[in-house]
Amino acid sequence: MGEMVENKQIVLKDYIKKGYPKESDMVKQVSKISLNVPDGSNGILVKNLYLSCDPYMRSRMTKSESGYVEAFTPGQPITGYGVARVLDSGTPKFKKGDLVWGFTGWEEYSLITNTGSLFKIEHPEVPLSYYTGLLGMPGMTAYAGFYEVATPKKGEYVYISAASGAVGQLVGQFAKLLGCYVVGSAGSKEKVDLLKNKFGFDEAFNYKEEEDLAAALKRYFPDGIDIYFENVGGKMLDAVLVNMRSHGRIAVCGMISQYNLEKPEGVYNLTSVIMKQLRVQGFLVFEYYHLYPKFLELVLPYIKEGKINYLEDTAEGLESAPAALIGLFSGRNVGKQVVVVARE
Repeated sequence: MGEMVENKQIVLKDYIKKGYPKESDMVKQVSKISLNVPDGSNGILVKNLYLSCDPYMRSRMTKSESGYVEAFTPGQPITGYGVARVLDSGTPKFKKGDLVWGFTGWEEYSLITNTGSLFKIEHPEVPLSYYTGLLGMPGMTAYAGFYEVATPKKGEYVYISAASGAVGQLVGQFAKLLGCYVVGSAGSKEKVDLLKNKFGFDEAFNYKEEEDLAAALKRYFPDGIDIYFENVGGKMLDAVLVNMRSHGRIAVCGMISQYNLEKPEGVYNLTSVIMKQLRVQGFLVFEYYHLYPKFLELVLPYIKEGKINYLEDTAEGLESAPAALIGLFSGRNVGKQVVVVARE
């Protein structure tokens, strides 16, 4: 048994039955942990540096058999994507001192037994926090959803909802680099300005200021939409369906407007799928992780050449994590929401 140290943790108090999560649903506790991997274990012991707040985590706060990621366990540390340094290793796959990204705990130190979900960071010259976003799960999500699912072509008309978020901001920039016409929507003037001025979108609008979303989309896409990158669902999806072009593609990444509703909103314009011969495809990023090397080949040069901008919203300290996660559902964050546990 190695040195025992205190380990601050954020745990889920109990399952949330309905509605929006609250900060009080998550509590801070302190436990003890050894800084050595137990004898015979092929896991690794890590010091967590950065944690990621992502919308899908809301579904893990409810006990459900239908989720694509298993629910959190009440009384246990919340888990999610993060960046960490290896302090001790029981597997030849990782050695002491390695930097990794993947699933870890909302705590200062984690013993990770399922190392199959971890990636070794081979390019530490890029800001490490990027591996919670641009070079991590959200980046892979943008890449897979846009290139693999939406199958874009130069000159096509692309619309992205929740466009200033961790995934949306990247999809828009990928589309611009490919030579597409790109419009995004967001929920504040500040975010709309960012889309146009920092991320290079052709146009952007505040959906909260539009009484008629279908009319707003018609204004920005008089000839219709070829690709819709779906992050919102509900009324937005309904408005998009009537504005799609023939043989358009909808890559369904998320539906953040629906996650906290007791009864999801109906979608009424589904006949457009038939009439316009649309392809509507949901996808999960896990299915595309085998393409991660190909993704890095594309993205790293763009980062180094300054062709991709990436915006982070940083919360300092593990204790700030609950408020940071809750803020996603009211759109409080501007850019990718990251929690700094420790700076190196």
